[in-house]
Formats: sequence, structure tokens, C-alpha cells
Amino acid sequence: MDWLSLQQRYAVPAGASARTVRLLALRRVLDGTQYDALTYPFAQERSGAGEYIPLSNRRPAVRTNMCRAVVDDATSLLFGDSHWPSLVVEDRRVAEAMGVFASETRLASLMMEAATAGSVGSVAILFEVSAGVPRLSVLDTAYLSPFWDDASGELLRVEERFLVRGRDLAAQGYPITEDLLGAQFWWQRIWTPMDCIVSVPWMVGMDGGARDERRSVHHGLGFVPIVWVRNLGVHSGREPEGECTFERAIDTVIEADYLLSQAGRGLKYGSDPTLVLKTGGLAEGVARQGGVASALTLPPEGDAKLLEINGSAAGAVLEHYRELRQIVLEQMHGNRAHGDRLTGAQSGRAMEMMCQPLIWLVDRLRHSYGEGALLEIYRMACRFSRVLENGLRLGGVLVKDLPFCRLSLRWPPWFPVADQELQALAQGLVTAVTNGILSRETAAKMFATASGHSDPGLEWAALERCSASDGAFNSMRK
Repeated sequence: MDWLSLQQRYAVPAGASARTVRLLALRRVLDGTQYDALTYPFAQERSGAGEYIPLSNRRPAVRTNMCRAVVDDATSLLFGDSHWPSLVVEDRRVAEAMGVFASETRLASLMMEAATAGSVGSVAILFEVSAGVPRLSVLDTAYLSPFWDDASGELLRVEERFLVRGRDLAAQGYPITEDLLGAQFWWQRIWTPMDCIVSVPWMVGMDGGARDERRSVHHGLGFVPIVWVRNLGVHSGREPEGECTFERAIDTVIEADYLLSQAGRGLKYGSDPTLVLKTGGLAEGVARQGGVASALTLPPEGDAKLLEINGSAAGAVLEHYRELRQIVLEQMHGNRAHGDRLTGAQSGRAMEMMCQPLIWLVDRLRHSYGEGALLEIYRMACRFSRVLENGLRLGGVLVKDLPFCRLSLRWPPWFPVADQELQALAQGLVTAVTNGILSRETAAKMFATASGHSDPGLEWAALERCSASDGAFNSMRK
């Protein structure tokens, strides 16, 4: 069974577009629930009527979840604790405000959640402000439809629409009568540069879409408070999605899951094989257990054999799985290094060489979720501080009118640099500075970057202060 045939087993939500159906199917793979639509467990070979159940109708007993594993590895290397990028900005006021903003909104955790959810192709980040306090949330884009200005590329509006039951609306306080609790209604919300419009739910097949004044909000920001992120480096165009991180490997993962399930089933048969008796045409039941040795007594023409899998067949299955695993990781640019083959501590450069395909993948993700998402969130925070009457409340203080200035990200090294590498770098930089090839400032910033310092500029400033104080102390001694 391949990915196309498996998708046909999924229940399609009423009124859903082809794009929505595709994203929901990819979400199942990401969540590890892609086989839940199949009826029978893998161990059940016969139905209640005694008919054989094909493998395509059985849920595999082994789920490798390699797609989610590669996504988690890439997300950790993108926004993990030691890989969070620092913001480079000339205005000190903006730098301090954005530092507090990132801490209070738990921006690092939110960006990891967004990068994981966006691996299906896209993700949206909603920026809301309540009593001056900023709040960020991740939106599933399956039911969202974005629209951009062709000239400027700015987001014009985002529409959200899906079907709900009357009983769900009644639980939210909508006046739904008893006879309509099982009916289906359209629920719609639209974000525009000036409003967040919530429509009054209307029944399927009827006209609707009237504005719900009680639930709608006129924010008057002048921009849509949503950052739309396309996966894998796609920033422009009319298509709402970028490339899915793992879609091209799903077929191979399905093959690997069923192969391992079959291998496990075969090994269980080998541990408890099926006994076949050949009685020579005599009536059934002639063979019987005998004695404490549990021997079988057969007529002279009879025969008995065990149906089992041998060791060479099991080894061939595992070898085939290893090849499938390599294909999957090659297709997704995952990490193909085996942890059990590492003999000891490795240098940062050696780790980069072992994880080079994964680094290439994350390097593309940096464009999508760094320049395309994280910097946009920082810029939107500055815009909020300018359009809101009282500004943003950051660290208990109202911050207003943050200036528009150039923002960029400084990414840390992929892996920590070993001590011997730092020592060799320091010796090389000293030689370069002594021979007039490199300035002291550049050398200090290069070493600070290699050692994982978040802001090399601050390190150089501290070094200058130390040099000045040492010079003043030496002058006093003289």
C-alpha cells in the first residue's frame, strides 16, 4: 500500500477543499496517526467470517515514525536552547525591548512549535494584544486561506472557515434550537488590516456570512496581525504552502513499517511454529499426544512438520529495512549517523560532517522561520508599539514608538567547538593580528562567535574596557 491509497481511507470533512484534505492527511503522518483509519490490527489474519484480511486493511504493528523523527531533529537544530539566534539591531532601545518581548512571550518555544507544525507546508502565527500585553499563538493553516497584495506582497486578509455541529455552537453560547443541534453550520472568521470579523454561523446550503457585532473586533492596526510562514525557504508567490519536509518519503516509510511488522510476525511464528500433520488418509484425530515427552503418535504412513521462518530470511528482512531507512533519510536530508558508532567525544567540525545532510535541511529552514518568521514577528511588535495608543506592556513597562530599524539574526555554530579547536583558532588569530593581516576587533569578534558568545560586539566592548582599565592602572603604577 502506498501513500495515495492510504489517503483514500481517510474521512473527508464536509465542505473541505483539496488543499485542506491534503494538509489534514499530512498532519496525520506528523502526528503518527496515519494508520488509525485502517480497521484491523496486524495480528488479525482472518475476519469473523473466516475470510483472509489483506495486509492493506491491517494496521502495521511497527510504526517507525521516521518522518516525525527527522522533523524533531531539524527543529531542535533550528531553535534548540543552544541554537537560538540573537537579534542584531543598532538601536539599543529596540534590542532591550525585543529581549523582554521574546522572554515574556516564550518565543523560543513558540517558534519550535511553529516549525514543527509548519513542516506540512505552512503555518500561521497570530499576534494579539490584550491590555497592552502581547500574546502569540500558532494557527493550523488547513482551514485558513491567505490573500496577498501582488504589488507589495503584504498580507491583505486571512479567512478561516470550517463546518461545526449545532451542539458545538450551543456550547459556545450561540442560540441554537433543540432540533438543530445535529445540523451543520459554517463558522467563519476574517482578519483584515482594520478588523477581525466573526460571522454569525449559518446552516449549510443557506445564505449567510453576516457580521457578528458582539464577537467581531475593530482593531484599526492598519495591517493583518498574522505572520504567514511557508516551509523550506519559500517567501513569495500566490501559493500558500511551501514544500512539505517529509512528503516525498512517506511511501518508503509505509513500506518499512509493513516490512518490520511482517518480520516481527514471522519471528513470532518461528518461536511458536504451526504444526502440520499428515495422517495418510486416516480419520482425523488418530495422532495424539503421548507420554511425558509430549510425543506425537502417527500411523506408519503419517508425517509431521513445522512451518517456520529460518534465520537467514529474518536477516534478509532486517537488511532490507536498513536500506529503506537510508532511502528515507536521504529523501528528507535526515541525520544518517549512528550514535552507537561514535567512539568518544567528537569535535564540532566532525559532528558537522556527520550531520551534513541535516544541516543542509536546517539551513533552508533558517530562511523560512528565521528571516521569514522570527524577524517578521519582531517587526510586527515594533509596529504594535507605534499604532497602539499606550504601546506594548513589556516587563511591566509601557513601551511606545519603537523605531523602524534594520534587524538581522546572528546564528550560533551548529555544534559546540572543542577546546583544541578554540586553542588552534586563538593561535591563528594571534599570528594574524601580530603580522598585521587582521585587526584586533575582527579577531576578537571571530573568536567570540566561535566560542558561542551571543553578541560578539559586546565582547569586544568589554575587551576594550578591560584594556583601558589596565592601561590606566599601569600608568598609576609608573
